[in-house]
Amino acid sequence: MHPVLKILVAVGATVLTTLAQAQSALPVVSLTAGMYAIKAEVAASPEARERGLMYRQSMPANTGMLFVFEEKAGHCFWMKNTNLPLSIAFLADDGSIVNIEDMAPQTEDNHCPRAAVRYALEMNKGWFAQKGIKPGAKIGGLPQSRPAQ
Repeated sequence: MHPVLKILVAVGATVLTTLAQAQSALPVVSLTAGMYAIKAEVAASPEARERGLMYRQSMPANTGMLFVFEEKAGHCFWMKNTNLPLSIAFLADDGSIVNIEDMAPQTEDNHCPRAAVRYALEMNKGWFAQKGIKPGAKIGGLPQSRPAQ
Protein backbone atom coordinates (compact mmCIF):
# COMPACT_ATOMS: atom_id res chain seq x y z
CA MET A 1 0.00 0.00 0.00
CA HIS A 2 1.28 3.48 -0.86
CA PRO A 3 2.50 5.40 2.25
CA VAL A 4 0.10 8.31 1.63
CA LEU A 5 -2.82 5.89 1.32
CA LYS A 6 -1.78 4.26 4.63
CA ILE A 7 -1.88 7.66 6.32
CA LEU A 8 -5.32 8.46 4.87
CA VAL A 9 -6.67 5.09 6.03
CA ALA A 10 -5.26 5.64 9.52
CA VAL A 11 -6.70 9.16 9.74
CA GLY A 12 -10.10 7.93 8.53
CA ALA A 13 -10.14 5.15 11.13
CA THR A 14 -9.22 7.63 13.86
CA VAL A 15 -12.01 9.99 12.84
CA LEU A 16 -14.59 7.18 12.86
CA THR A 17 -13.37 5.95 16.26
CA THR A 18 -13.57 9.49 17.66
CA LEU A 19 -17.11 9.90 16.31
CA ALA A 20 -18.21 6.60 17.83
CA GLN A 21 -16.67 7.52 21.19
CA ALA A 22 -18.34 10.94 21.14
CA GLN A 23 -21.67 9.30 20.41
CA SER A 24 -21.31 6.75 23.21
CA ALA A 25 -20.76 9.60 25.70
CA LEU A 26 -24.49 10.37 25.61
CA PRO A 27 -26.55 9.76 28.76
CA VAL A 28 -28.40 6.44 28.92
CA VAL A 29 -31.93 5.84 30.25
CA SER A 30 -33.77 2.63 31.04
CA LEU A 31 -37.05 2.34 29.16
CA THR A 32 -39.70 -0.35 29.08
CA ALA A 33 -41.93 -1.65 26.31
CA GLY A 34 -44.32 -4.02 28.03
CA MET A 35 -42.14 -6.74 29.55
CA TYR A 36 -39.06 -5.70 27.53
CA ALA A 37 -36.24 -3.56 28.93
CA ILE A 38 -34.48 -1.08 26.67
CA LYS A 39 -31.25 0.81 27.30
CA ALA A 40 -31.40 3.98 25.22
CA GLU A 41 -28.84 6.68 24.65
CA VAL A 42 -30.52 10.08 24.92
CA ALA A 43 -30.02 12.58 22.10
CA ALA A 44 -31.50 15.76 23.57
CA SER A 45 -29.26 18.49 22.14
CA PRO A 46 -29.46 19.70 18.53
CA GLU A 47 -25.94 18.32 17.90
CA ALA A 48 -26.70 14.90 19.38
CA ARG A 49 -30.00 14.66 17.48
CA GLU A 50 -28.31 15.62 14.22
CA ARG A 51 -25.55 13.01 14.70
CA GLY A 52 -27.90 10.28 15.95
CA LEU A 53 -26.63 6.81 15.06
CA MET A 54 -24.55 7.96 12.08
CA TYR A 55 -21.40 5.98 11.32
CA ARG A 56 -22.19 3.18 13.80
CA GLN A 57 -21.48 -0.32 12.53
CA SER A 58 -23.61 -2.21 15.06
CA MET A 59 -25.98 -1.76 17.97
CA PRO A 60 -26.48 -4.37 20.71
CA ALA A 61 -29.88 -6.05 21.09
CA ASN A 62 -32.41 -4.20 23.26
CA THR A 63 -30.53 -0.93 22.97
CA GLY A 64 -31.49 2.13 21.00
CA MET A 65 -31.44 5.90 20.81
CA LEU A 66 -34.14 8.13 22.25
CA PHE A 67 -34.50 11.53 20.59
CA VAL A 68 -35.95 14.20 22.88
CA PHE A 69 -37.19 17.49 21.43
CA GLU A 70 -38.12 20.68 23.27
CA GLU A 71 -41.32 21.15 21.28
CA LYS A 72 -43.97 18.88 19.81
CA ALA A 73 -43.73 18.91 16.03
CA GLY A 74 -43.57 16.70 12.96
CA HIS A 75 -39.91 15.78 13.53
CA CYS A 76 -38.85 13.75 10.47
CA PHE A 77 -35.82 11.46 10.25
CA TRP A 78 -33.61 10.17 7.45
CA MET A 79 -30.69 7.75 7.25
CA LYS A 80 -27.91 9.71 5.53
CA ASN A 81 -24.53 8.40 6.80
CA THR A 82 -26.31 5.76 8.90
CA ASN A 83 -25.11 2.22 8.29
CA LEU A 84 -27.64 0.35 10.44
CA PRO A 85 -31.13 -0.65 9.32
CA LEU A 86 -33.43 0.82 11.96
CA SER A 87 -37.04 0.98 13.06
CA ILE A 88 -38.26 4.21 14.60
CA ALA A 89 -41.23 4.64 16.93
CA PHE A 90 -42.67 8.13 17.23
CA LEU A 91 -43.95 8.68 20.77
CA ALA A 92 -46.66 10.89 22.27
CA ASP A 93 -45.96 12.68 25.56
CA ASP A 94 -47.55 9.81 27.51
CA GLY A 95 -45.20 7.29 25.84
CA SER A 96 -47.80 5.80 23.53
CA ILE A 97 -46.50 4.88 20.08
CA VAL A 98 -48.04 7.05 17.36
CA ASN A 99 -46.50 5.12 14.45
CA ILE A 100 -43.51 2.93 13.63
CA GLU A 101 -41.44 3.19 10.45
CA ASP A 102 -38.68 0.93 9.11
CA MET A 103 -35.70 2.83 7.72
CA ALA A 104 -33.11 1.55 5.23
CA PRO A 105 -29.44 2.50 5.68
CA GLN A 106 -27.82 5.27 3.65
CA THR A 107 -31.10 6.71 2.34
CA GLU A 108 -32.53 10.20 2.41
CA ASP A 109 -36.20 9.17 2.51
CA ASN A 110 -38.15 11.10 5.14
CA HIS A 111 -39.78 9.13 7.96
CA CYS A 112 -42.26 11.31 9.84
CA PRO A 113 -44.70 10.97 12.73
CA ARG A 114 -48.43 10.92 11.99
CA ALA A 115 -48.95 13.49 14.77
CA ALA A 116 -46.79 16.12 16.45
CA VAL A 117 -44.42 14.41 18.90
CA ARG A 118 -41.64 15.23 21.34
CA TYR A 119 -39.96 11.80 21.33
CA ALA A 120 -38.69 9.22 18.85
CA LEU A 121 -37.04 5.89 19.66
CA GLU A 122 -34.72 4.17 17.17
CA MET A 123 -34.06 0.45 17.56
CA ASN A 124 -32.53 -2.21 15.31
CA LYS A 125 -34.82 -2.84 12.34
CA GLY A 126 -37.64 -5.20 13.16
CA TRP A 127 -37.25 -4.93 16.95
CA PHE A 128 -40.78 -3.63 17.54
CA ALA A 129 -42.36 -6.16 15.15
CA GLN A 130 -40.41 -9.08 16.66
CA LYS A 131 -41.72 -8.13 20.12
CA GLY A 132 -45.30 -7.62 18.91
CA ILE A 133 -45.14 -3.92 19.83
CA LYS A 134 -47.49 -1.82 17.71
CA PRO A 135 -48.89 1.72 17.60
CA GLY A 136 -50.86 2.41 20.78
CA ALA A 137 -48.43 0.44 22.99
CA LYS A 138 -46.61 2.51 25.62
CA ILE A 139 -42.93 3.08 26.20
CA GLY A 140 -42.25 3.69 29.89
CA GLY A 141 -39.48 5.70 31.52
CA LEU A 142 -39.36 8.67 29.16
CA PRO A 143 -37.39 11.59 30.56
CA GLN A 144 -39.23 14.88 30.90
CA SER A 145 -38.27 17.16 28.02
CA ARG A 146 -37.13 20.68 28.77
CA PRO A 147 -39.72 23.39 28.19
CA ALA A 148 -39.14 25.61 25.18
CA GLN A 149 -37.18 28.76 26.02
